Amino acid sequence: MNIPFNSFTLQIGVGQEALIFLVAIIILAFLFYSIKIVREYQRIVVFRFGRALAEKGPGIVFIYPIIDVPVRVDLRERFLTIPHQTCITKDNAPVDIDFIIYFKVINASDSVIQVQNFEGAAMGIATTTLRAVIGDIALDEVLSKRENINAILRTKLDEVTTRWGVKITNVEIREILPPKNVQDAMILQMSAERSRRAVVTEAEGKKQATVTVAEGDKQSNILRAEGDRQAAILRAEGFALALTTIYNAAKEIDQKTLALQYLDMLKNLGSSSSTKYIIPMEFTEMLRPFTETLKNAANSNNK
Repeated sequence: MNIPFNSFTLQIGVGQEALIFLVAIIILAFLFYSIKIVREYQRIVVFRFGRALAEKGPGIVFIYPIIDVPVRVDLRERFLTIPHQTCITKDNAPVDIDFIIYFKVINASDSVIQVQNFEGAAMGIATTTLRAVIGDIALDEVLSKRENINAILRTKLDEVTTRWGVKITNVEIREILPPKNVQDAMILQMSAERSRRAVVTEAEGKKQATVTVAEGDKQSNILRAEGDRQAAILRAEGFALALTTIYNAAKEIDQKTLALQYLDMLKNLGSSSSTKYIIPMEFTEMLRPFTETLKNAANSNNK
């Protein structure tokens, strides 16, 4: 059988193109599986023939397909929700508690090698740790010391997860549900406390009002007493001034002037309709110098 040359050449050309296309596909597949883009918050743990190599990333990471198996690890902080867990307190009271665990991977290799499923392992260790912690605390302290319980849980969980290359950053209790009878007692206690606060507030208001009124009365009395004292002082000063003025004027009056004043008074008495007059002895004594003067003047005139 004779095959034409042109037909044979065409068959060879088609075979080369198919081979080139196959090689190109193999190269693209090799590059696709060899080049890994690792983000800033990620790391790649490469296993070569089952042996763990160093962490790689971020950026472009080259691996050998088939012989290298990459495992991506997220380094961002994440959270794990622990659903309601029934725990028994130190005084044998059942409480339901749910909380959230915040964690982040600090060693990518340990997080892959040391633990198979971190979230499942963390949930198991968290529930057992919670029951152990609550079992050492009384119910009243569980309800009032939530922050202390958070700190204890974080410390105990971090002690376990450190060997897994994981850091527990925070633990937050979301809800604590005590028994129904305890809830009813708490409601009654809250109502009584509010009533007590209302009574105390009302009594304090009345006390403040009474103190304010008493303080106002006190200030009013003080001001009134101060006014009376000032008025008394002014009256006394006025009286003293009047006495001083009278005294100063009286010092200028001699016996003759007084005698003339008395004579003028007698003149007025004489012009009245009275028929009897009572003259004090002091008045006659005061008139004696004046009568002696008149007597001497009359004797001089007679001479």
